[in-house]
Amino acid sequence: MKKILTVLLILSAFQQVQAQQDILVSQYMFNPLLLNPAYAGSKEYMMATLLYRKQWVNWKGAPETEVATLHGPLGAKSLGWGVTLSNDHIGITNRTDAYLSLAYHLKVNNAMKLGVGIKAGGDYYSYKNSDLKYWDHDDQLFAEDKTTGFQPNVGAGAYLYGEKFYFGLSVPTLIAYKPSGNVDITSGDLVPHQVRHYYATAGVVIPVNGDDVIAKPSVLVKYVNNAPVEADLNLNFLFSNLIWIGGSYRTGDSFVAMVELQLSKQWRVGYSYDFTLTDIKDYSAGSHEIMLGYDFGYDIMKIKTPRYF
Repeated sequence: MKKILTVLLILSAFQQVQAQQDILVSQYMFNPLLLNPAYAGSKEYMMATLLYRKQWVNWKGAPETEVATLHGPLGAKSLGWGVTLSNDHIGITNRTDAYLSLAYHLKVNNAMKLGVGIKAGGDYYSYKNSDLKYWDHDDQLFAEDKTTGFQPNVGAGAYLYGEKFYFGLSVPTLIAYKPSGNVDITSGDLVPHQVRHYYATAGVVIPVNGDDVIAKPSVLVKYVNNAPVEADLNLNFLFSNLIWIGGSYRTGDSFVAMVELQLSKQWRVGYSYDFTLTDIKDYSAGSHEIMLGYDFGYDIMKIKTPRYF
């Protein structure tokens, strides 16, 4: 029984680390809706994105993430809507999130707009004992094969932007659940650890060689109570309005190399690879991530300038 409890404690601690983090992806700068609901409807056309992330390759039970987003203007140009669906699989646990975003975009001046947004939805958690190796088959903890739980939540954000810059503040999950707990191994109840996260993002587009080479430095700062402040420092270059090449440094964690190709006016595909800097690098071959995007109506409106963010 002691061995069983040890395994469950390790798994629950691993889940706790995952649950404390909102969606962890590397290519968020190409789809800010993942971090901020105020981004919804910031363009004059709908945008759809699919993303798959395989974290810590060769590590059994490591996180796998699938994300789908869709957003666009709603009637009047000042309103926007968005939908975010995601699934995280880690160890024996699954977490599926579904959120609806609504944003209002206020014109500040001829060069800037301010978006304010909210989102609402929830997280559905589940795990199956049949996926777990254990020895005491008479233990009542494993009497039920599948355990589930649901947590509703809301988020909010603000997004100031122009054609070649942006600045955003967001709290994707305003409701914190059981800050000092995790999986209750005495009852088998799934009580995920969920804490409030704070994000600040900023980016600017800088011409390097006319329109042939564009640089886009950006930063993401993440804060969670009782944890060190983390930051992503990003630098991407756009060549001939066709291909983005760049990288990120995630403080104390990893270096990320990424590329995004504009296949047509509407289709784009991106790939990133995380080079882990922590001790995990001795057991894992890094993390892969691929993204596919489609911009509805991009050619209909004959937009001549590329979409920088």
